[in-house]
Amino acid sequence: MDKSIDKSLSPNMAVDVSPAKVFPYGIDSEGKAKSVPIWRFTQPHMAAFHLSWISFFMSFVATFAPAALVPVIRDDLFLTKPQLGNAGVAAVCGAIGARIFMGTFVDTVGPRYGSAATMLVTAPAVFCMSLVTDFSTFAVTRFFIGCSLCMFVCCQFWCGSMFNVRIVGTANAIAAGWGNMGGGACLFIMPLIYDGIRKHAPGFQAWRWAFFVPGAIYILSAFGTLMFGIDHPSGKDYRDLKKDGTLKSKGALWPVIKCGLGNYRAWVLALTYGYSFGVELTVDNVITEYFYDQFGLNLKVAGALGAIFGLMNLFTRASGGMLSDLVAKYWGMRGRLWALWIIQTLGGVFCVILGKVNHSLTATIAILIIFSIFCQQACGAHFGITPFVSRRAYGVVSGLVGAGGNVGAAITQAIWFAGTASWQQKLEKKDGFVYMGIQTIVLTLVLFLIHFPMWGSMLTGPREGAQEEDYYLREWSAEEVAEGLHQGSMRFAMESKSQRGYRDRSVVAASSASPQEPPAVKATAS
Repeated sequence: MDKSIDKSLSPNMAVDVSPAKVFPYGIDSEGKAKSVPIWRFTQPHMAAFHLSWISFFMSFVATFAPAALVPVIRDDLFLTKPQLGNAGVAAVCGAIGARIFMGTFVDTVGPRYGSAATMLVTAPAVFCMSLVTDFSTFAVTRFFIGCSLCMFVCCQFWCGSMFNVRIVGTANAIAAGWGNMGGGACLFIMPLIYDGIRKHAPGFQAWRWAFFVPGAIYILSAFGTLMFGIDHPSGKDYRDLKKDGTLKSKGALWPVIKCGLGNYRAWVLALTYGYSFGVELTVDNVITEYFYDQFGLNLKVAGALGAIFGLMNLFTRASGGMLSDLVAKYWGMRGRLWALWIIQTLGGVFCVILGKVNHSLTATIAILIIFSIFCQQACGAHFGITPFVSRRAYGVVSGLVGAGGNVGAAITQAIWFAGTASWQQKLEKKDGFVYMGIQTIVLTLVLFLIHFPMWGSMLTGPREGAQEEDYYLREWSAEEVAEGLHQGSMRFAMESKSQRGYRDRSVVAASSASPQEPPAVKATAS
C-alpha cells in the first residue's frame, strides 16, 4: 500500500502517522479500515473496536446480574412471579429513551465520551442493588441499571465510524455479539461469585455483595475508555476535529433528529429488531428461572445452562453480520434484506419449538442452541442494513433501532411473562416461548416494506436513474450544501455503491477508481 496519506481524504484529515503503519491492512477514502483483524489493538480502528465491545459486555453483565441470581433474590425479598416479570420489564425499559438520547449524544460529542459517561452515570445504580429491600426498590434499581444498555449505540456508532461499508456489517456484528455475550456470561459468573462470597457471609448478604464486582468494573472500564479510546479514524477526538474544522458540523440539532426519526426505514428496522434483540433480552431475563423451575436444577447448573444462549454470541451475531456482507457482494442491499427476513423467521420457528419440547432437558438445550443461532444472527444482520438508512443522522437511526430492541423486549415480557391478568397468570414460560415465536414470525414480514430508490426492495428493483448521491443529498438543505456540510455524506455515497450487487459490479469498480473528490452535485432543498 502507498505509504503516503490517501489523497481522497480531506487535507485536514491527515493523521500524524502513515496509515500503513497505523493500520497496515488498508483504509478507504474516508480513512476507515477495510478489514477487522480482531487479534490486534491498533490505534485508532481496532482500539475503538475492542473498547466498544468490552464496555457493552459489561453493561449486559450488570443489567442481567439480577436475573442470574433471581431464585435467591426472590426468596430474600419475597417477590411474586408477576413482580419478577415486571422487574425484568423495567430492566429493558430503562434503555428505550436512553438509546434514543445516546444516538444524538454521540453524533454531537463522539462515542468515547458517550461510553465513559454511560458507565460512570449508571455505576451507582449497580452498587445500589446491594441496598434493595422490596419489589419497588428492586424494580427501580433494575430500571436505572438497564439504562446502561444504551452502550449499544456507542458501540455500533463507534464501529460504524471506523470500518468500510463493505465490512461494516461484520465489524458491527462482532462487536455487538461479543458485547451481548455479557448476558450469557453473567448467568454463569454471578452464581460463582455468589457462591464464593457465601463461604464468608450469609446467603442474604452474599448476593448483595456480589454486585460490587460489576460496579467496580464499570468504573475501571470508563477510565480505560477515556485513556485509550479515539473517536475518529483521523486519530483525533470530536472536540479537536471540530476545533480545527476537519469534522464539519452536521448543522442544527433538530434537523439531524428530524432526519433520523423521519425516515420510515428506521422505524421498520426498530420494529423487527424488537423481535431479534428484544427476544434475546427476554430470554436472558427468564431462561435461568425456566431451567431452575421447569427441570428442578440447582442455581449453578441452571445458570450455566442458561448462559449457553448468551454465550453463543461469541460467533452467532458476528456470523449474521458476515452473512449480510457476503450476500451484499452478489445481491446488494436486496440480499441483505432477504437474508435478515429468512434468518429472523427461522428464529421465530425455533422459538415456538423451544416451548414445545419442555418435557426433555436434552431436547430443550439442543433447540435452545439452534434458536440462539438464528435469533442472534438476525441481530447482526440488522446492523448490516442500519448504517445505510441515513448518513447525516447515523447516530439517531442507530439509537432508534436499538431502542426498538428494548421496546420489543418490554412488550413481549409484559404480555407473555409478566402479566397480572388472570389469563396471563395461567401462562407458563413454555407457553410464552410459543407465542413469542409466533409474534416474531408475523412481525418480521414488515421487512417487505423497506425500499431504497437506488437499490430496490425485497420484491422490486431500483428506480431507474436513482443514484446514491441523490438519496443522501436529500438529507441536506441547499444552504447546508453551499457551506460544504454534505461532503462526508457524498464520500459515503460513493463507497455505498457497493450495495448495488453483482450485476452492477462494473459500476462499483469504476466508482472505486473515480476522482478523489466527490463529484459536484446539484443542491436541492431537503
